Amino acid sequence: MRRNMMWVTLLGAAITVTGLSQRQVMATPASGFTGTTIALGKFGPIDVFNKALLQDPSQETEKMSPWLSMQKTKGVSDLYVQSNVWKSISDNQNIVATSGWHTHPGHSLIIVTAGTVTVYEGDDSACTPHVYTAGMGFVDAGGDHVHNIRNESQTDEARTITIQLIPARLDGSPSAPDRRKDAADPGNCPF
Repeated sequence: MRRNMMWVTLLGAAITVTGLSQRQVMATPASGFTGTTIALGKFGPIDVFNKALLQDPSQETEKMSPWLSMQKTKGVSDLYVQSNVWKSISDNQNIVATSGWHTHPGHSLIIVTAGTVTVYEGDDSACTPHVYTAGMGFVDAGGDHVHNIRNESQTDEARTITIQLIPARLDGSPSAPDRRKDAADPGNCPF
């Protein structure tokens, strides 16, 4: 009897897990967003380390602050320079222009060149907006870092320049089709 009860419990758990995992996962496509590759370069292994000691201007003493920069890759990499444009709400049929939820296999350095972009992180249950305006920069860590970049301005277009380093295609293709991976809506934001 005890053995039968164990099998019934296990079967019930398996059915429950299967039912929960059958939820359809839908990618969130971009809307009012256009990305254009400006340049693409292929790099062999990278191993660069730079450092400097800089005087801290906020200190009255001659205290020095370290600055470090490190980049190390193994294997061949593709480096993309990308121009991204988000329409204003009024130019996008009164819909917020969005990159959609997505990730990349490598990291990106992003500079806002016009307007304002608002970034939302897929793992932030509070859906905290991170606002960046022209002249500001931010880092997309890549990997499994799911995010959504939006232009929430009614009237102003938003633009960025992105430098993205990802594993290279080794089959000779001119570009990697998987350098942007659409992701399902993580459900943490009301939009």
